[in-house]
Amino acid sequence: MSDQSSDQSDLRELVAHLTRTSRLTAGEAARVVAEVLAFLDETPEAFVRRRHLALQAAGLANPAIYQRLAQELGERRFRAPPLSGRQIRRIIYG
Repeated sequence: MSDQSSDQSDLRELVAHLTRTSRLTAGEAARVVAEVLAFLDETPEAFVRRRHLALQAAGLANPAIYQRLAQELGERRFRAPPLSGRQIRRIIYG
């Protein structure tokens, strides 16, 4: 059995489990699983860009944003290596 078909079987099993143990319909459970997988699939670069925009919109200045992002990256599922403010700036602005 290939990894992909095994993954699909696991996802179907997870959707069935959520349907049995919650009030979610099969369609709702499938959407929740898809949303969680998309969230967990985010790259460190995409996370930095997304969070930078959100923190800017909240009124933070870039130096505070870079410090916050460096901390948050270490707490994320992808466990990004420590990044300096300069590296974060390069991800955001190229």
